[in-house]
Amino acid sequence: MTLAEKSDIAGGRDGLTVEQLVRIYRSMRLIRRFEETVNELYMQGRIPSTLHLYIGQEAIAAGVSAALRPDDFVLSTHRPHGHALARGVAPQAIMAELFGKATGACKGKGGSMHVGDMRVGMLPAIAIVGGNAPIAAGLALASKMQRRGFVAVCYFGEGAANEGAWHEAMNCAAIWNLPVLFVCENNLYAASTHFHLAFKVESVAQRAAAYGMPGLTVDGNDVLAVYRAADEAVSRARRGEGPTLLECLTYRQCGHSRSDPRTYRSRAEEEQWKAKDPLPRFRAYLLEAGVADEDGLSGIEADVEAEIQDAIRFAEDSPEPDPADLFTDVFKE
Repeated sequence: MTLAEKSDIAGGRDGLTVEQLVRIYRSMRLIRRFEETVNELYMQGRIPSTLHLYIGQEAIAAGVSAALRPDDFVLSTHRPHGHALARGVAPQAIMAELFGKATGACKGKGGSMHVGDMRVGMLPAIAIVGGNAPIAAGLALASKMQRRGFVAVCYFGEGAANEGAWHEAMNCAAIWNLPVLFVCENNLYAASTHFHLAFKVESVAQRAAAYGMPGLTVDGNDVLAVYRAADEAVSRARRGEGPTLLECLTYRQCGHSRSDPRTYRSRAEEEQWKAKDPLPRFRAYLLEAGVADEDGLSGIEADVEAEIQDAIRFAEDSPEPDPADLFTDVFKE
């Protein structure tokens, strides 16, 4: 099959080219292997503090990011590695940050829950649940007032939708028609509390109606479904038609953090969701559709492994922060 024929097949899938589809797969693979690797490093005692891993949710970050422009902004949560990698933050910078090194994305001062790089439109992540929603609305307001045309994307878990700041941000974004996309990564558990123990409604997306904005729920383990919905929402925002609430149903394949034994959910439930794993699902699609072959995907996977090993070497060889810099970068001069 020629590249042109493959492009025709890809074009029938949301207008994505072969190159774009392969790039999405690489992004998902990079996120998965990065998270699995840092989990191993943590267990070996080589990474301090704790981790909130993104394993199982890769399709959301990759799908949404594929719909964005370089000048857009992304705001993340306490589970930010996947968002950062999908947005283009260098794996070396994230790994060094996790190691607490001076070459880290935040010079070793933020750690796992605060990675980001403004140069690629990724604000340093905000660990406070729901705390990024008002900032996303503020960024979108700046975009509208300054006529800059960028869109702000706010990622959050379903637990954030019960925070007052989240509701305030939703209302402000709606009444001012702000160019912001609210992306709920509903992985069913806010730490250990099941969704239906904290919500009377059947979905987070239903709450959009109260603010007069569109709200839709998609399969968060289907990267093409995520991309399709995000692309329409982002295009709508750029047209000046205001915000959208996009709920992506997914499942984290690990605990809330490294200290979570997952006693609140059954292993049968976990296996049921692993059967819907977004990574092998998209890989199988690429092979079946003829977009890529086994050798091509294996080559991508090998390249990802090499990039992660390079990131580890970079982090290990990087210098420790200078204690004299403790109070630098605290305030904007």
